[in-house]
Amino acid sequence: MDYEVNNITKRIARGDFLSELQFNTSRSGGAGGQHVNKVESKVQLKFDIPNSRQLSEEEKAMVLEKLQTKTDQDGVLQLQSQEKRSQIQNKELVIRKFEDLLRKAFQKKRIRKATKPKKGAIEKRLKAKKNQAEKKANRNWKA
Repeated sequence: MDYEVNNITKRIARGDFLSELQFNTSRSGGAGGQHVNKVESKVQLKFDIPNSRQLSEEEKAMVLEKLQTKTDQDGVLQLQSQEKRSQIQNKELVIRKFEDLLRKAFQKKRIRKATKPKKGAIEKRLKAKKNQAEKKANRNWKA
């Protein structure tokens, strides 16, 4: 694991980012019957990346770059959860989503090494093609 990922993981475990999260609740659709029309169980999380005191400038730039599809023009990360009927469960889920996204933003992308198929694999593929061709050639379609 990379140093930055370890550092972020430790900060997440300590709960450093929880003070900077903003939560909004609203009524959500889905299962729940009449209950769904009365209770605000959908939870929206907002995290203002540019104004975060927990992230350094380099970390902010990295997070903004990696999570640009989930942020608005002001750099505010927005997530929501409405999977459960309980607001508390949805809040826990959206926090977990946020933490996972933050960890992924700091993981370095693995470089793909170009490889060639082995000789045995090539021979096996060609043999299978030849068998298939013979099978089709032996069919009597001609009248």
